[in-house]
Amino acid sequence: MMKQKEYFDIFGSSFDRFAFPEGIRRVTAGRGGEAILILGEERTALLDCGMAYCGSRMVENLKKELAGRKLDYVLLSHSHYDHIGALPYVKKAYPEAVTLGAEHARDVFLRPGARKLMKELGENARDEYEPGSLAEIPTEGLAVDRIIREGEQIPLGKRGFLVLETKGHTDCSLSFLLEPDSILFTSESTGILERLDYIHTPILKSYEDAMAAFEKCRNCGAEHIVLPHFGLLPKDFNDTYWELFEKEVQDKRKVLAEYIKEGLNEDEILEKYLEKYWTPMKAQEQPYEAFQINSRHIVHTLLKSLKKDCL
Repeated sequence: MMKQKEYFDIFGSSFDRFAFPEGIRRVTAGRGGEAILILGEERTALLDCGMAYCGSRMVENLKKELAGRKLDYVLLSHSHYDHIGALPYVKKAYPEAVTLGAEHARDVFLRPGARKLMKELGENARDEYEPGSLAEIPTEGLAVDRIIREGEQIPLGKRGFLVLETKGHTDCSLSFLLEPDSILFTSESTGILERLDYIHTPILKSYEDAMAAFEKCRNCGAEHIVLPHFGLLPKDFNDTYWELFEKEVQDKRKVLAEYIKEGLNEDEILEKYLEKYWTPMKAQEQPYEAFQINSRHIVHTLLKSLKKDCL
């Protein structure tokens, strides 16, 4: 865990990025996406569940924090393996829990090819982060039980979630606004903070959708922002975050535009992108193979947006 702290030690050791308000608990058990438990007076919800290789440990954390209460919902931010890989472990432990996600996430889980890729990426992550581990990487149990859409309410008691469709990273990306706590749990469509001066912007599917998601989330005016792969932002950094996200997206487009001017084709641009944006530090949270796959989509999507600007 020390490496993980070093990687995300952005605001200094005095700031705790997991110091959530009462009734919100981190149950994450390894690298990759976070797993956050929200305890309402009447119902409980798990927001994402992390990778499969640490699924059994995450369930142990979950049981401890639930303290005998049942798990009512599993909310899926999107369908990527590092966020939902442990879902089969959760469903085995809590078969009555209802998995809520986007319609496109439901469709993704039904595709044999998608399941195969999730299993392969999950095995790669297991072998990289826990060499010698024999942890099973199951795909049975990857399913959306109930589709949720923009504007839908998920009541937990006095507190509850408002569903926001925030496409761009994927076509199934969702963000969740917890009220009355005024906490916005964002999706990867609106970035991942990696340094005080740099936000990773994994726009895999649509530049236009990502920018619409950015405007929607910024306009929420949430008091607290919880980022994927990071945690809670300091409140006085919220406005800076949104400004930095917008700047970083446009900076990346400018970088790719320069590569186009140099006469590079898409594969050559991808090589340049990988060289520019990959660092060994990233390996603490994402295997290089997964970064390559995502980068190919990012380059293709941003190049497509630049071509549209020229029309």
